[in-house]
Amino acid sequence: MTFRPLHDRILVRRVESEEKTRGGIIIPDTAREKPQEGEVIAAGPGARNDQGQIEPLDVKVGDRILFGKWSGTEIKIDGEDLLIMKESDVMGIIEAPVAGQKAA
Repeated sequence: MTFRPLHDRILVRRVESEEKTRGGIIIPDTAREKPQEGEVIAAGPGARNDQGQIEPLDVKVGDRILFGKWSGTEIKIDGEDLLIMKESDVMGIIEAPVAGQKAA
């Protein structure tokens, strides 16, 4: 099945967190929090402004994003748990560091 979000909504797949802490302690599924990081797998065309023109979204398919703990609505498509949320629920886009640059 294909799904196309409307207006300024996006479809997000959660990125699973690690099962171990840095100290090597394994965290069971029942104690693990749902990740607040995900990958955009579909995006709508954008919202309309006051003049009726479509304003394109800042996020695009393939972006890794951070969102709030209670953001979005959980849905299941083809047996996969996904989130649908408005672009305004996104706190930021995670960008990979450019090769050759040193971290500050």
